[in-house]
Amino acid sequence: MLARLKSHLEAPISIQSLVVVRVAFGLILAWDCWRYIDNTRIYRYYVEPEMLFPFLQFVQPLPEPWIHIVWGGVGLFGVMVALGLFYRFSIIALTLIFAYFFLLDRAQYLNHNYMVILYGALLCFMPAGRAYSLDAFLFPRIKSLVIPRWPVAAIKFQTEIILIYAGWVKIADDWLRGEPLRIWLSGDADKIFYGFLFQYDMAFVLAAWGTIALHMLGAPLLLWRRTRLPVFLIYAFFHWSNAQLFNIGIFPWITLALTTIFFEPDWPQRLVSRFLGVFKPVEKPQPVEQVKFRLHPLLASGLALWFAIQIYLPERQLRFDNNVAWTGDGHRFSWRMCIYTRDREGVFRVVSADGLESWDIDPNDFMARRQARNVLARPDIVWMYAQRLEELWALGGYENVRVYADVRVALNGRPMQQFTDPYVDLTEVPWDWLGPTTWILPLESRVSETWLPDTYPPEFMRR
Repeated sequence: MLARLKSHLEAPISIQSLVVVRVAFGLILAWDCWRYIDNTRIYRYYVEPEMLFPFLQFVQPLPEPWIHIVWGGVGLFGVMVALGLFYRFSIIALTLIFAYFFLLDRAQYLNHNYMVILYGALLCFMPAGRAYSLDAFLFPRIKSLVIPRWPVAAIKFQTEIILIYAGWVKIADDWLRGEPLRIWLSGDADKIFYGFLFQYDMAFVLAAWGTIALHMLGAPLLLWRRTRLPVFLIYAFFHWSNAQLFNIGIFPWITLALTTIFFEPDWPQRLVSRFLGVFKPVEKPQPVEQVKFRLHPLLASGLALWFAIQIYLPERQLRFDNNVAWTGDGHRFSWRMCIYTRDREGVFRVVSADGLESWDIDPNDFMARRQARNVLARPDIVWMYAQRLEELWALGGYENVRVYADVRVALNGRPMQQFTDPYVDLTEVPWDWLGPTTWILPLESRVSETWLPDTYPPEFMRR
């Protein structure tokens, strides 16, 4: 079976479908670069905040104007990737720059930014610039109209993982009863032509169940030739609707562009020939049966490890005996996209070592709304913020302060409930990278309606 799989992945196919992905990927990222510049997002997200929460501590923001110049590289290298100009260098640079900004602040995490890095990393190893590119014009010796099948198969497999998990994570009580779609869309009847349906509760339930079916059943049907085009058209309508109804940036368009990989490798030529009848290849394609490729064992092993990780990461939430939508444990890298809404409010309380002084810190007073919302809702960011407050107070001469988080969250329209245990000193709690967050209270938990007292009782301070 492995021999047949290897032979299948080494079989020669047309490069055209991979070229479409290359061009679309580069142009969409160039457009995304402009969107960020036009809305001053680099300044608002990475320069203006006094505090960031990087995924890796050594990843820090560059000073102005360098951080803006580096971000401009996303646009520059995006265009170069689309044109196929110095493709290998351009795609590596594009992916590294995008990954740098992604790692700068976990409070700015977006699933589609993570997705861009995944596909960018895969494209770094693919021969997508060997035809229909400036490289092929400048360096004719590299030109080839055929490639091995494995690059196309890898993009297909990565897309299947994302689409299927995006449906699987929605099999949850709230989603199945139409929440939070009802909350989001009830007042948006004028945004789209079928908005009149938003006055019926059943419409949200059908939309919720239909989304699950589209992802979990439609994604596999993309692999079957007879159902591929109808499913793709449904996906196209789905992504267009999302773009009209939600502020989700490039996600619908880049996902739709990547989904074209499921068509036949030479589909662009077939499409133009069928509908225009004027397409004539500049040169006769190489007979695929006369071209042989070899999938290097090291590359094959790397791809196997890559996809094993991609399958594991979304499933790690099964190890947590809690509601991921509530706690946030296992949320990132699991394709939980547009699946819930949460309102949040709260303060961090810093208490001096002797318990005689205390300070209430509301992140909304010091951060942009987008960043503060995550500081009050993501367990790892709550914990990191507590550590930062301890460090700041130490610089002010207060050693061994205690930091408590009193945060309340309303999940999918529920009343506000206590989210964090307000009596846990977060400076004394180590972060557990593999297990659930123990100081996040269960969703059903009810605590006193009053917030933290102005002064702590002596027995609490001793504890």
